[in-house]
Amino acid sequence: MKDIEDMLKEMGLSSWEELFSDVPKEVWKDGIDIDSMDEISLYRYAKALADKNKDFFSMPNFLGAGIYMHYIPPAVLHIAGRSEFYTSYTPYQAEISQGMLQTLFEYQSIIAELTGMDVANSSMYDASTALGEAARMAYRINRRKTVLVPENLYWEKESVLKNYIAGLGMNIEKYPLDERGMVDIEALHNMINDNTAMVYVENPNFFGVIDEKVTEIKDIAGKALYVAGVNPLSLAVLKPPGEYGADIVIGEGQIFGNPPSFGGPLLGIFAVRKQYLRKMPGRLIGETVDRDGRRAFVMTLQTREQHIRRSKATSNICSNEALCAVLSVAFVAYYGANGLKELAKKNMENATLLMKKLRDAGFNAPVFDSLHFNEFLVELPENPHKIAEKILDYGVHGGLPINEGCYRNVPNSMLLATTELHREEDMDLLVRSLKEVI
Repeated sequence: MKDIEDMLKEMGLSSWEELFSDVPKEVWKDGIDIDSMDEISLYRYAKALADKNKDFFSMPNFLGAGIYMHYIPPAVLHIAGRSEFYTSYTPYQAEISQGMLQTLFEYQSIIAELTGMDVANSSMYDASTALGEAARMAYRINRRKTVLVPENLYWEKESVLKNYIAGLGMNIEKYPLDERGMVDIEALHNMINDNTAMVYVENPNFFGVIDEKVTEIKDIAGKALYVAGVNPLSLAVLKPPGEYGADIVIGEGQIFGNPPSFGGPLLGIFAVRKQYLRKMPGRLIGETVDRDGRRAFVMTLQTREQHIRRSKATSNICSNEALCAVLSVAFVAYYGANGLKELAKKNMENATLLMKKLRDAGFNAPVFDSLHFNEFLVELPENPHKIAEKILDYGVHGGLPINEGCYRNVPNSMLLATTELHREEDMDLLVRSLKEVI
């Protein structure tokens, strides 16, 4: 008790309740109110609670916004579930970690090939923290303090970015999109100056729009770094950022073999040009030979504060993101290049089919007249949150509600995502539910 009092005093607080003052009182719990019961009764009780959850196959959903429901082949889960991968942590001792080290090396190779970049790390926490790390990396390279991001940057990603750069005194400025939901090149050009650390562009962006103007960014960025945010599956059919001048590429790797799992854990992709290798956060696995000349793998670069001087460290990422990377590399290896291309095309085809069904039913879909990947906005006549709640009664979960005013030129809308798992009858159910509710 004395320790608690001392800690509270150090923080300038009078009670532990004050420490949690930002947590609503109605969610406070003082213990778990469960009656005493035997093991079988407890199992039945827990199962009854679990059965209240509705998975994708019992209630199709169209949520996306960064986390997507894709089919994960059993072979992928079996490989990642092997004890050699499932229980291993950071592979400090190369002599007993060759399997994990080789797998991470293959993961890096696949990400580098998909993004068209020279090198990729293994790996970051998620796309949001990867964006924060990219901003910090840009500051290490050019010591500039302004980060330019699109006006439709997802608010959760923006919040993480703000936290990551707060200590550096950096600031965020938003550049506008044009009437088709793409980068307004002229406006962006006018915003870039001698204090611009980086320009962040997403393709496809938060609204699912495939931006045709990403190839023009490098020419106007000047000495600012060009950071590209991608959906890695889209790279099976779209030109990789490395081919249009990106200096850093980030993205969310959850879609490769990792289940949504109520929002995590996720997998941040991070790839860079070779000239910036030493400024990159995270760790890098390299290929070498042992004393007998046999192929071997080692941790080549690990610029974490656990390993080098704190002042020289680039990050302190240290949880077992390796397991998420194992799932991803197994997923990509299972599908292969042609399989990934067909998977990406199927996602686009499903989005196009759902758009058509919505238009035929009288909806404005998509809101932006552009090519989309697997996600798009559909306009709604009233509060999208209320509509999203009402269609649950029809056995379908809609997309992400976006209120009018959240983004410039965006009316009351719902961001709908499709994957290869959506059947035509799932789409019909969504459209019918929206019509009846409205």
